[in-house]
Amino acid sequence: MDSPNVILCPTDFSECSLNAIEYAARIGERYGSTLILIHVANREDYFKLNPLSNEADYQLAFLKEKLSNLQQTVRNESIPKGLKECHVLICEGDIVKELIKASEETKAQLLVMGTEGMNELRKNIIGSRTSRIVEKSKVDVLVVPRKVFYKQPRKLVFGTDYREEDKVAIQKIVEFAKFFDAEIDIVHASEGKNKLEKPLHQVMIEELKPFIKYDRVNFVLKTFRDDLALGLENYLQSAKGDMLITLSRQRDFFNKIFTKSVSKKMSYFITKPLWVIKNF
Repeated sequence: MDSPNVILCPTDFSECSLNAIEYAARIGERYGSTLILIHVANREDYFKLNPLSNEADYQLAFLKEKLSNLQQTVRNESIPKGLKECHVLICEGDIVKELIKASEETKAQLLVMGTEGMNELRKNIIGSRTSRIVEKSKVDVLVVPRKVFYKQPRKLVFGTDYREEDKVAIQKIVEFAKFFDAEIDIVHASEGKNKLEKPLHQVMIEELKPFIKYDRVNFVLKTFRDDLALGLENYLQSAKGDMLITLSRQRDFFNKIFTKSVSKKMSYFITKPLWVIKNF
């Protein structure tokens, strides 16, 4: 991930956001990063966490204490394993605006977040706040789905329609894979009507190979009869992949995965983290 010196991870203390923190911490251990835990406070969160309270008792001290406890837990577990440091931030406002602002002010290179939090119960966050953050973020975003617990990645699935940017992106993916000795499947994914012929696929492989200094890479040509999102999710499951990766710069390809209708389908099926590469 281009050596992220700073990783930003929002939390609302829900199970999903705690899982995201573990992913952020484990990645930070490998890169020697500083992890910043951020909570964007509002009254709704406070009363869900402290239901016996009343309006007069509302204060940030309760949230600050919970954030401080998380910080200490991360420090105790991850600094001995390579994490540089863990800091905390707390602010109030719109979560999308505040996270984008914080990522810029902290010069974060990676944003790690859960797909469902305290304010997203019974809602599909894929296609709502998370997708807005992915869209507006200038840095990579790692999205950790609900009920996905940390697992050391053994196989990464890079879904692409082969663009010039792949030559740079694959180097970033390889760097990450090496930390975990993970296998990489580069999956050229297309819909039936846009099927790519094998000779052209081979030409693309030959163009990419000089940029790959890693021997655990597989090139896969896949045509899905259904939409790309579900096709990639099904491939991820059948290939036993641990993480799906895509480029937001591949606008047409990316939009086919994150259109509103498809996003609703993905929210039911996706069971692995999604790494959206935003910059190189």
